[in-house]
Amino acid sequence: QVQLVESGGGLVQPGGSLRLSCAASGTIFSINAMGWYRQAPGKERELVAIITSGSSTYYADSVKGRFTISIDNAKNTVYLQMNSLKPEDTAVYYCNAKARSSRFAPVYDYWGQGTQVTVSS
Repeated sequence: QVQLVESGGGLVQPGGSLRLSCAASGTIFSINAMGWYRQAPGKERELVAIITSGSSTYYADSVKGRFTISIDNAKNTVYLQMNSLKPEDTAVYYCNAKARSSRFAPVYDYWGQGTQVTVSS
């Protein structure tokens, strides 16, 4: 099993910055990719950003130029630097890892518990 622990959420004013972290632990053979999703009240969960173990990245259009995702493969930790935050970025942010727990195991999606980000004056 793979466990994901997130940190770094909170309350910030519009235009401010936050940095989210997510550390993966447990029985990990390999991690193909890690990413961040978010879910605002009354809305579906959406992909924010994803990064592969080879550091290829993808960003949702709504966050391009403002958010930066990075990964520390040695620490199995992914980061999301969020700048120029807007009220519409308010949501619960979930960490995701696409990982194998052993050499012959399939790739599963693992999820963190979520961390609240609130952008408000």
